[in-house]
Amino acid sequence: MKKIALTLTMLLGTLSASNASAFDGDAEAGKAKSATCAACHGPDGNAPVTMYPKIAGQHADYIYKQLQEFKLGMTSGGKEGRMDPVMSGMAMPLADQDMKDLAAYFSSLSMSAGSTPEDVVAVGQQLYKAGDAERGIPACAACHGPRGNGTSLAKFPKVSFQHPEYIKSQLEKFRDGTRNNDMNGMMRDIAQKLTDKDIEVLSKYLGGLH
Repeated sequence: MKKIALTLTMLLGTLSASNASAFDGDAEAGKAKSATCAACHGPDGNAPVTMYPKIAGQHADYIYKQLQEFKLGMTSGGKEGRMDPVMSGMAMPLADQDMKDLAAYFSSLSMSAGSTPEDVVAVGQQLYKAGDAERGIPACAACHGPRGNGTSLAKFPKVSFQHPEYIKSQLEKFRDGTRNNDMNGMMRDIAQKLTDKDIEVLSKYLGGLH
């Protein structure tokens, strides 16, 4: 908990400096390069298969960072970045400007709305907005915002309206350490404290995010 609080404090102190560098991707160029992405993520960035994430409306900085790290995962043999058998291969031929253009394009689209089952609203809302102090779990909203929109400069992703199946898989990967490209291990620290039930509830709650 102290580690997370310290990281957030340091982060807030650097946001003004980070704001000085504008994202320079070209959305039109990205659209022309996006045909391959559509196979999994859909032509409008709203993946029709729920094991793949919706990337429409996601922060450009976050998409760009993930593409960089997928490529690094492949070039480092999984020792650095983010290794994925599909995405790391897809990112390999991309130049840095390609990544920026694709990020700009998909971020310019609108993410489709989702829904939250009524039976998880109360518990999900409590865990998302307040956390669980007794178990050392901070509120998800502290980084991802009260409406799950994330923060572009800090590269915290938009999580509202995301496919529950994808959210669940990523929380499980953070928990078991197979995904480890989170800043200062923040998500891994939190996910290790989540039970299977916590993950199921949060994943479904974020689908519609009340």
